[in-house]
Amino acid sequence: MTSITSVELNYIVFRYLQESGYEAGINKCSIDGNMVPPGALVTLVQKGLQYLEMEANLNNVSMLTLSPVPHCFIFIYYNADHAFQDCQNDADVDEDFSFLQPLDLLTKDVFQLRQIVKEKKKIQQKAAEELSKEQEKQTALAIERDKQSKEKESEKEKEKVNKDKQREKKHEDLADREILVDQQDNVNIKLEENGTFGGPEPMDISTSATPQASGIPSSDVIILEGHTSEVCACAWNPAGSLLASGSGDSTARIWTIADRTNRSSLQNGPANVLVLKHVKGNKNDKGKDVTTLDWNLEGTLLATGSYDGQARIWNTNGELKSTLSKHKGPIFSIKWNKKGDYLLTGSFDETAIVWDVKADEWKQQFKFHSGPTLDVDWRNNHSFASSSTDSMIYVCKIGESRPIKLFAGHKGEVNCVKWDPTGSLLASCSDDVTAKIWSMKQDKHIHDLREHAKEIYTIRWSPSGPGTNNPNQQLLLASASFDSTVKLWDVEHGRLLRSLNGHRDAVYALSFSPNGEYLASGSLDRCMHIWSLKEGKIIKTYSGNGSIFEVCWNKEGDKIAACTNNNTVCVLDFRM
Repeated sequence: MTSITSVELNYIVFRYLQESGYEAGINKCSIDGNMVPPGALVTLVQKGLQYLEMEANLNNVSMLTLSPVPHCFIFIYYNADHAFQDCQNDADVDEDFSFLQPLDLLTKDVFQLRQIVKEKKKIQQKAAEELSKEQEKQTALAIERDKQSKEKESEKEKEKVNKDKQREKKHEDLADREILVDQQDNVNIKLEENGTFGGPEPMDISTSATPQASGIPSSDVIILEGHTSEVCACAWNPAGSLLASGSGDSTARIWTIADRTNRSSLQNGPANVLVLKHVKGNKNDKGKDVTTLDWNLEGTLLATGSYDGQARIWNTNGELKSTLSKHKGPIFSIKWNKKGDYLLTGSFDETAIVWDVKADEWKQQFKFHSGPTLDVDWRNNHSFASSSTDSMIYVCKIGESRPIKLFAGHKGEVNCVKWDPTGSLLASCSDDVTAKIWSMKQDKHIHDLREHAKEIYTIRWSPSGPGTNNPNQQLLLASASFDSTVKLWDVEHGRLLRSLNGHRDAVYALSFSPNGEYLASGSLDRCMHIWSLKEGKIIKTYSGNGSIFEVCWNKEGDKIAACTNNNTVCVLDFRM
């Protein structure tokens, strides 16, 4: 609605008094002042402006006659249906009603106002035509995209049919070769029976398949059952034969794994597994899914992170020692420092928290990311790196209010960050299909690793190079991707050493053997491969019944654990 200001109203009242030569004679006026409501003049003038605005928008209008009354007016205004009450003429109002400025209504007559309305409608009509053209263009583009999509689907279907035909032809060729071999064997037998060996030798036809890596026999596999939902995390105790697992069933479990010589003693009963319940009673609470876990270096305490935002600390007897509450969202990553006095957590609430374990309280909360914190990793006992969906990496230090280093360069979610064994180099991997290596000595990455074809989910450093138990072996970085491959990188020169191609689906998990000679990889294709790094090939394969989310090697290097989405944990005996 058009509104009029007090300044504008004062001016037109002043002009009216000036033009009429009227001098106020309130005492002589017969109007009872008590009957006139406050703001009456403003209301009447407002209605008059609305009338003028309506009149300017009328089509084929005939002038309406107003009855003059001293110092006041009778106005006819329109209702919500755009029609004049008491108007005897069938005047039409355009649906695209144009509002006018108060100053125009005060200074221009109705014919000038109509010209303004006309110009406005031209502009509106032009804009509407342009919008219509744009909509037609978008519709045409949508039709074209749909057409192209259908053509692509048709091409894919043709490719599938051709592949099926080629596969059938291959089977037919193999069958023909088998028949040919049988026939040739018969010929040879007849020749030998007849004592005839002359003429050309028969063609050597091989029908055997390409040699495959040996599968791990069932006698070397222990299946740990008991979880009632997918198992998404597992970790060996660094000081003993205990294996921890975390599941969507709101429990973590500590399994006692028997040695190979005492395999028959392993039973999945109370004596060999401790159930760490994250919810009271037997009620299954999906808000308490165990998402991550980690043992301290001494192997005396297990920390678990849960979907309810709480971190919990347990001893090896399955007793709950501490419940750490401050996060406002699920915990995605949890790590002990080497000294074991601080615990680090990264959460969906966009923060990382350092917990003082002895004081049983949070030491410092770091709020720098603008998206969920996906991973955290200690550099030393007092500083760490964190990564997030915001594509940023921050290096933080206890006691510092700001990051001591900021690494920007990724263009997508940074899924994982890992410091090398000496804490000198930081590796990261992202949905932007790259892995990068960073140094605290510079802001930009020192290597940009770009050989993968899809998102890189996780990375691992080899336990080799200076400062490790394998100082004479080359330091390597392994990366696992949704493109079904694992790649090994020379971190000194930033180049690809090997592409390990053996999986048929996304690779989610990696673990180096303690001696640095082997690499285990787990995939959604339900297979775990063990690779010889020296030869770059698979030497052992385990094929299970569920997608593999995590793999880990024990400290002796003779057992590998894998957790799966079919509610089980598999322990594989590995002795070459």
